[in-house]
Amino acid sequence: MQRCAWAGSSPEYVAYHDEEWGTPLHGDDALFERMCLEAFQSGLAWITILRKRPAFRTAFAGFSIDAVAEFGPEDEERLMADAGIVRNRAKIAAAVRNARTAQQQPEGLSALLWSFAPTGPRPRPATMADVPATSPESVAMARELKRRGFVFVGPTTAYALMQATGMVDDHVADCFRASP
Repeated sequence: MQRCAWAGSSPEYVAYHDEEWGTPLHGDDALFERMCLEAFQSGLAWITILRKRPAFRTAFAGFSIDAVAEFGPEDEERLMADAGIVRNRAKIAAAVRNARTAQQQPEGLSALLWSFAPTGPRPRPATMADVPATSPESVAMARELKRRGFVFVGPTTAYALMQATGMVDDHVADCFRASP
């Protein structure tokens, strides 16, 4: 079975590629999880995050926005001591701040994020070299999220979030997941 080039290096990547990446995902908590994980991934390999995802889900109360928004200094210290996750104080603080900010969005996080999904046809990338790191939509998303008080959401992180959650479909042309 032909897959995107990045997907074949580990069983975790194969499963993630085949079952999740590029599949439309909705729901405030589900998108909050992906936003947090993309931020934690910054500067690291995605495989690190995939392997730690079960521990992240436990540590961050299933990425319930309301639960994470209630985290205080004791929770941040607990997270800093949790070897099962990426222990980065700034990223942990960002997850808590972003949960609190997400609670304040009148349209909800899912609707806000999906409002930046491109409309209309896009050219399918022929190879991984044709897959961009950012897009005009991810730049706009990052700018608006920052304006609203979110952190750790630059244009590259925003584009990775868009790819992961199906807002854009960057499966390469010969990948079996490429939509017609």
